[in-house]
Amino acid sequence: MRPMFLETICIKNGAVRNLQAHVERMRRTAEHFGFAAPELPCLEVMLPEPLRDKKVKCRIEYKGTICNIGFTAYTPKVIRSLRLVKADNVDYSFKFSDRARLDALNNRRGQCDEALIVQNGCITDTTYSNVVFRKNKEFFTPGTCLLNGTKRQKLLRESIIREAEITVDNLHEYEHVYLINSMLDIEDGVGIPVRNIYPSGHW
Repeated sequence: MRPMFLETICIKNGAVRNLQAHVERMRRTAEHFGFAAPELPCLEVMLPEPLRDKKVKCRIEYKGTICNIGFTAYTPKVIRSLRLVKADNVDYSFKFSDRARLDALNNRRGQCDEALIVQNGCITDTTYSNVVFRKNKEFFTPGTCLLNGTKRQKLLRESIIREAEITVDNLHEYEHVYLINSMLDIEDGVGIPVRNIYPSGHW
């Protein structure tokens, strides 16, 4: 049975952000799994009136057709600490609706707010975002991400961030880490000092 896929799109003050990147990802996903990507309806028309002046998370589930579209006002998760969680065999190169494996990893975060996933000693992503590290006023993202997110692609195209090999062993070279995704940009400031990234103790 074909899995369900997910797109999470930002709508701010009634305007859809970075739409083409999401459409292109849907097309790549559909091509890989052997079906035609469904066309998106006009999300700005569908947006409920009470949400038109807010930052909105639009969640779209699809297979061969659009199965569900939901709109919710967006409030970012508060992040004060991250836990390194080893997961050498996790593959999330496509954005599946089923997050069971990611949720299982996040359940290993202990008292921290979110898991920072490590594969073969390399930093990848959190369970819901790509990550960007600051060093000497420059911004770097791991070349070993699990999912090449739409915001990550945009920041790379604009040369705001650069790819780097970021590992458990060289984390100390960076000052701060920011979480980015379709809803979060660097300037939103959802991030922590690198000293607030804690080891798992199971290497």
